[in-house]
Amino acid sequence: MSDDIRRLLEGVSKGTVSVDEALLKLKIKPFEDIGYAKVDMHRKLRQGTAEVIYGAGKTPEQIIGIAETMLKNGQGTILITRLSEESAALVGRSLGLDYHKTARCGVIGQMPVPDGIGKVIVATGGTSDIPVAEEAALTAEVLGNEVVRLYDVGVAGLHRTLAHLEDIMSASVIIAVAGMEGALASVIGGLADCPVIAVPTSVGYGASFNGLSALLSMLNSCASGVAVVNIDNGFGAGYLANMINHMKTKREA
Repeated sequence: MSDDIRRLLEGVSKGTVSVDEALLKLKIKPFEDIGYAKVDMHRKLRQGTAEVIYGAGKTPEQIIGIAETMLKNGQGTILITRLSEESAALVGRSLGLDYHKTARCGVIGQMPVPDGIGKVIVATGGTSDIPVAEEAALTAEVLGNEVVRLYDVGVAGLHRTLAHLEDIMSASVIIAVAGMEGALASVIGGLADCPVIAVPTSVGYGASFNGLSALLSMLNSCASGVAVVNIDNGFGAGYLANMINHMKTKREA
């Protein structure tokens, strides 16, 4: 049950919200059909996190229409992933958009105050992995998490990883982003006492097969507690890290 529904029911129990008001909030249509998209208005009630706009393949006009629908229905912060710089410029003319070029993401509205149980670490094997890592980091921040970035700490220079042992061992969840052979996730998985989300990237020479080599290495990791998302899927990793970092809050709510 999402925090919004719980707060609504607690309001009814305490008498601060009437039964009719609660029914009205729950009866509001679950999605709004704007022709080219059916905008999911109940996702936050169902899953605790509002819908995110995937920008690739959408025109700026479609992105604006979806975002305006979400804002009209009370969504305070909107994340747009895989947003090109050109589309961001056009969307920004109509809406207050904060564009993050490296992550290829746009944010509409205020960033929330972090309320997770701990820190999310985002680590990369190399500098070339940073775009995917930034998508993961920004996703986690938009969803209300404190994020610590550890970039270029790959196993080609293991001392760089070991220099951050305190951060690694104090994290609630770690996102390990790496291309090439994808060994970073196994190394961090062998050091950390928290879940590790491995993100293979399409960075690497020919035999890396655009990230397939890193994907298979991560799937075959001998380190316990390592889960793997799809190639270059920074958003999926950031979203999953957010769910893990809010589990205690959910249980105690």
